[in-house]
Amino acid sequence: MAGNSQRRGAMRNPGTKKGATVGSGGQRRKQLKGKGPTPKAVERPYHQAAKRKNAADRASESPRSSGTGGRRPARREDSSMLMGRNSVVEGLRAGVPGKTLYMQTRVEADDRWRESLRRAISSNIPVLEVTKIELDRMTDGGVHQGMVLTVPAYEYAELSDISNSNLIVALDGVTDARNLGAIARSAAAFGAGGIVVPARRSAGVNAGAWKTSAGALARVPVAQVTNLTRSLKSLQTSGYTVVGLAAEAEHTLADLPKRVLAEPVVIVIGSEGKGLSRLVAETCDWQVRIDMFDGNESLNASVAAGIALHAVSIAR
Repeated sequence: MAGNSQRRGAMRNPGTKKGATVGSGGQRRKQLKGKGPTPKAVERPYHQAAKRKNAADRASESPRSSGTGGRRPARREDSSMLMGRNSVVEGLRAGVPGKTLYMQTRVEADDRWRESLRRAISSNIPVLEVTKIELDRMTDGGVHQGMVLTVPAYEYAELSDISNSNLIVALDGVTDARNLGAIARSAAAFGAGGIVVPARRSAGVNAGAWKTSAGALARVPVAQVTNLTRSLKSLQTSGYTVVGLAAEAEHTLADLPKRVLAEPVVIVIGSEGKGLSRLVAETCDWQVRIDMFDGNESLNASVAAGIALHAVSIAR
């Protein structure tokens, strides 16, 4: 009957009541655990900063980017690139042997854009349209302005390939590729048969050198040697006179006997700051300086090379 609590099922057993119960507040077995502080951008595997860092790490560990380890000493210069509209169009004007011209899609074109495209097509350089993300990846976040020109690896000559010339230029510690390109331009103008550069601590032929040379590197071969001092001694054995430019030299370039410059000669150019290294200086048959007004310490390496090469041309 109604109200009979003795009836079976009329009363709930303890602990079976429906509805909300008192919780643990997340303090027991199923407690909530925080994820900790937000990781840095380079620690998130899908973040652009982490991808750039991983790419840089892989590049630094690869044999091609780790000095001379894992490859033969300096027979080939790694490929490089020109980026930015001014650099690309000027490089194409100068006859840089481009490998591929990458142009960003959906970007505003200007005169430099159209001229670069026209010159690339006329030079049979492949043109590829890519996204901005791809160009950012290629340039490692550099300012490319939607245009990148890659340059193939340069094939260096052997020393024996240029030793049949009566005028050779050797560079000792010149680390700026633009100086190398400018010196190649002067060497071509005054009839030098080639340029010798050491494999280490020296500029190589890259896109910057090609651009500055205005195409002269296509006419003047560059030989890359393991030991510059030993190569100079080899040239001396072959009948060359080695003349080094040194700011502290006792004699000037004008003091040299004309016969020295008229015969087979190697002109050695040192770095603008340190000049010739000790071993190279000791190897030179002559050390001369370019006479200048007081108060001027030194000249740019490419300028000094141009003056010396002009003196050789006058002597002949």
